[in-house]
Amino acid sequence: MQTAADIVRDLLAHADITLNGERPWDMVVHNEQLYDRLLRDRALAMGEAYMDGWWDSEDLGETIRRILSSNLEHAISIRTLILPALKARFTNRQSRSRAAKDVSSHYDRGNALFTAMLDRRMTYSCAYWGEHESLDAAQEAKLDLVCRKIGLQEGDRVLDIGCGWGSFMKFAAERYGAQAVGVTLSKEQVSLGKELCTGWPVEFRLQDYRELDEKFDHIVSIGMVEHVGAANFESFMRVAERCLKDNGLFLLHTIGTRSGRVDPDSWSDRYIFPGSHLPTAGELVTAAGERFIVEDWHNFGVDYARTLDAWFDNFSAHWKGELDAIYDERFYRMWTYFLKSSAASFRARRNHVWQIVFSKRGVDGGYTAVR
Repeated sequence: MQTAADIVRDLLAHADITLNGERPWDMVVHNEQLYDRLLRDRALAMGEAYMDGWWDSEDLGETIRRILSSNLEHAISIRTLILPALKARFTNRQSRSRAAKDVSSHYDRGNALFTAMLDRRMTYSCAYWGEHESLDAAQEAKLDLVCRKIGLQEGDRVLDIGCGWGSFMKFAAERYGAQAVGVTLSKEQVSLGKELCTGWPVEFRLQDYRELDEKFDHIVSIGMVEHVGAANFESFMRVAERCLKDNGLFLLHTIGTRSGRVDPDSWSDRYIFPGSHLPTAGELVTAAGERFIVEDWHNFGVDYARTLDAWFDNFSAHWKGELDAIYDERFYRMWTYFLKSSAASFRARRNHVWQIVFSKRGVDGGYTAVR
């Protein structure tokens, strides 16, 4: 009869991962109870056990990339997935009351963490690398790309749904002479964002996007719709439609996936992004319905792996003597697992980054794609 260790060993062999092997991506086990825990709680156990120091890997990102690329979840019985899938499908996990709580649980972990980890503008979304070598330059390239895609002009009034610390809004004001209004549910983001954008025509609102009802020349939403939830995609698009002028453009920047699964990643849902849901292309197109015309669809998901690598380097460099005075060792392992596993998901092409440009009536003469 196979032991739990035998079963785990056989599963990992499909990803060319050896238990206690000598290669950088092999798993080094520190607690023999790991095997039963993995078979019982799967993805949740993988992350929690790493946080608890039950296993390590010299190249954690490559370990997870191999697991994702090998489709090991197909070995999981349908019974283990059916309850979370039904819960996600038939409940609104992103109601107004819960949305504020879920956003706060991630983005209000402390501005010190994000200041240390992100670029100088504090842009918490995928950079656009191209020929750029620094995170600062690659993030500015992304912000400029967004401005060019919507045809931003001096004096335009632009709405940023899920504005973070205001990196896009300040950039649009500095470089393009635009005015900006941003909404977020994070008190920490509003507090620091107002400080960072002092002196610029930028307005922060601690407000749920569903409350918006005024017209803007253009709308952007960069890395926020992942928190909206499938049950609310249509209402999100409805808000964008009513707030966008007839001749304006709406740019949606989001992580996307081709998977039709509706159950959330159990580890991420508990520790990183509670209530999140990565949209599929079909979900977004269906939600847009007859409200919008898709003018452009740009995928540069491979750039996110490099962005996450840069964030980890910054996080790690600021840990000793700075962040370790605020957070404990378990938090370090949790955040490391988050950044490394996220990068692996893009390298395995499980997840993507989409920038979609929508218009309400179609661009006169056709839209010219910007890259």
